[in-house]
Amino acid sequence: MNSYIRAMINVLAVSVTALGGAAWAAPCMKVTLTGTQGGPPVFKGQAGAGTLVQVGGDENKCGAIKLQFDTGRGTTQRLSQIGVPVGKLNAIFITHMHSDHTEGLADMMQLRWHFNSGGPKVDLAVSEDAKSPRGHTLSGRNFAAHIGDSLIESGEMEQRLVENPKRLAGGPKDLINVMAFAPAKEPVVVWSSGDVKVSAINSRHIPGHASYRVDTPAGSVVIGGDAGNDKPKPPRDTSTSAQVEKLAMGADIIVHSTIHPVMGPDRKSGFPPPIYFRQSTATDLGSMAQRTGAKHLMLTHLIPPMGAKRQGPYPIPGGALDEAAYKAAVTGGGFSGNTVVGTDLATVQLPAK
Repeated sequence: MNSYIRAMINVLAVSVTALGGAAWAAPCMKVTLTGTQGGPPVFKGQAGAGTLVQVGGDENKCGAIKLQFDTGRGTTQRLSQIGVPVGKLNAIFITHMHSDHTEGLADMMQLRWHFNSGGPKVDLAVSEDAKSPRGHTLSGRNFAAHIGDSLIESGEMEQRLVENPKRLAGGPKDLINVMAFAPAKEPVVVWSSGDVKVSAINSRHIPGHASYRVDTPAGSVVIGGDAGNDKPKPPRDTSTSAQVEKLAMGADIIVHSTIHPVMGPDRKSGFPPPIYFRQSTATDLGSMAQRTGAKHLMLTHLIPPMGAKRQGPYPIPGGALDEAAYKAAVTGGGFSGNTVVGTDLATVQLPAK
């Protein structure tokens, strides 16, 4: 029995709002990229990093359970384009406390506060507070507790309460059920409902970074976030995370941030080497996906974006990249499955339509 299965059996799942089990006649899982922008820059309106996982059956259009992983800028707009109100999300999972993965949460929660103050609360899975080597603390708990502060301090929230006193006086934080966990080197179950389970594992990027796996009756997906190898720079065998690879063994779909090798220090783009080395390259992700037996590799958080001449202030050596350039890098790593080079709202469904 491998370590992943052992963890699934031995770790007590944190079960939350009862969602009526998962006895669907024809189970399905739908994975949608709600934002594919790589890092804080903005390019042609791409939304910030995020992935929506929906699970259900034909009777509910594969949407009985809705799980959002990361909430970059523009998440609410992308969800609205596919008919998913933020008030219908069952749980939100944050990989790490970088703004390009979290800044959409305030917008989402303010919208829930406006129109769903009667509840239910949304579960927010975040890492326990993590202290950096330089002494500062990364805190999902604090982020959630102060999610509405700017609107409270501006007086906007008091004005809204005058209009509708049924709204929660404490603001959007009162609609968040924080579920903090300590990510470890082995998978732990952090959320479950019926036959749907979400596991997390510690992975390197910044302190407190976690990668997730969703197991459902229709299949499984791993969301790697910005994970990279535990060694911060070469020499090393790969840029990918050994923990993510462990989590992804036997998974159907891997969703992962990626950096193209063209941004490497040897190509003289000027891109900072420490930032390059803490990401996983498209080539190494192809190798990892092949080793784990994944059927689909969805590249997201693309550095650089397709069609961009620069990544922020850094020029792209040789000019803008296209879909073929990313796919060639993945194939160079040996992956023989289906590669999806991320665009906002790209979707993979299991079983395939």
